[in-house]
Amino acid sequence: MNDLLKQRILRLLETLDDDKAYQVLDYAEFLTSKYAQRAQPDNLFTKITATVENTMRAGKLPVQAITGTMSLMDSAAKVMKGLAAAGQAVVEEAIKTAETLPKPEPAAELPLYPEQKSEPDKLSS
Repeated sequence: MNDLLKQRILRLLETLDDDKAYQVLDYAEFLTSKYAQRAQPDNLFTKITATVENTMRAGKLPVQAITGTMSLMDSAAKVMKGLAAAGQAVVEEAIKTAETLPKPEPAAELPLYPEQKSEPDKLSS
């Protein structure tokens, strides 16, 4: 789909309330299932979100409940992405630090049985 068409559709969608927007979504999903290859969600959280939304819609929950839940899940997804990015940055920094450290020299071999030092017997005095 070209960018001009996308922008035109988005402008029209922005004028609709949530109930009408869900009707448009239903129609778009129908067209996709009939004419296009099915686009699979790209990550686990997206799959979960889509499943929850479809389940709520199938249960005929009020649009406000669905919208609120999806908004909450979207916020949670953003937090998870931020945490993942922060974790990735920590790992990358640890790898860089480990690569710049000098390699330890091999330890000198210790004798299997170290020589025992003779200490004066404290009990005999």
